[in-house]
Amino acid sequence: MSRSPDRTAVPRYLAGRLLQAAVVVWAAFTVVFAIQRLVPGDPVELMLSGRNGFEAVPPEDVARVRAELGFDRPIIVQYLDAAVSALRGDFGTSIQTGRPVAAMIAEALPATLELGLTALALSVVAGIVLAVAANLPRGGAARALPGLAVSLPSFLVGLVLIQLFALRWPLLPSLGGSGLPGLVLPACTLAIPGAALVGQVLGRSLAETLREPYCETLRATGASRTRVVLGHGLRNAAIPAVTVAGVLTGGLIGGAVVVETVFSRQGIGRIVQFAVSTQDLPVVQGVVVVAAAGFAGVNLAIDLLYPVLDPRTVRRPAQRVRTVKA
Repeated sequence: MSRSPDRTAVPRYLAGRLLQAAVVVWAAFTVVFAIQRLVPGDPVELMLSGRNGFEAVPPEDVARVRAELGFDRPIIVQYLDAAVSALRGDFGTSIQTGRPVAAMIAEALPATLELGLTALALSVVAGIVLAVAANLPRGGAARALPGLAVSLPSFLVGLVLIQLFALRWPLLPSLGGSGLPGLVLPACTLAIPGAALVGQVLGRSLAETLREPYCETLRATGASRTRVVLGHGLRNAAIPAVTVAGVLTGGLIGGAVVVETVFSRQGIGRIVQFAVSTQDLPVVQGVVVVAAAGFAGVNLAIDLLYPVLDPRTVRRPAQRVRTVKA
């Protein structure tokens, strides 16, 4: 009996993950399109009344603008046109500002990416430190911290940090700061719950890994617990934490809406807040599609990282092939 290598395992694995990413983006686009059409109120009437001091607008003006924006066409036609345009990177024009949605997102995206990536890096690094500390001797405090911090809402963390480091001890700007000083408090606000989640999941996975026979064997040969944790256990325990980091990345977009509001930062979060409050449908849809694409891209990258951490991820059960003796 011999085992034949499955040369199609990796291509099938990659194709499956690419298909999943495409489905996620399509589903997000479809869901937000449907929800926007079910929300009470007419965005065209809201736009025109706002421009006229919230006075009544003649029905003929409403009908004219609705036709210009394409809202008078059948829903299925609107959906197909919006989907085709989105594939080209065209999310239409903002109802409130009259500017291209893609341009608005492109202007706001760098600030949100700076905030999100900084918070993600802090979350991962702090989470790893907590997980390692929790599995070292006298790590009781490190084991208790993640459970407490993971339950804290972002707005509460932000308000506490502002109170401590901007008001009581005026070390950092509280609102609208620029550069590194203005990034510290918002990034820490996003990072603290994320670090607790990564630390909690990685800590449990690492504790289970350290109970594996090979870790016990290493300890029996004289290796210290610190050496076993850092040299062998951490990598083998990383897959659940990597998965959590991918999910956490998607949550950073939602967290950015709150954090950018609390700290008066310009970014995608502020655009979403304004668009939702004014029912600016093209802006909401464009932001959701971009966020879904980013989330799918990050998770695709993480899926591609799995085989590096554990090659068994892409292997399917080996097929048995009969050998014929000559």
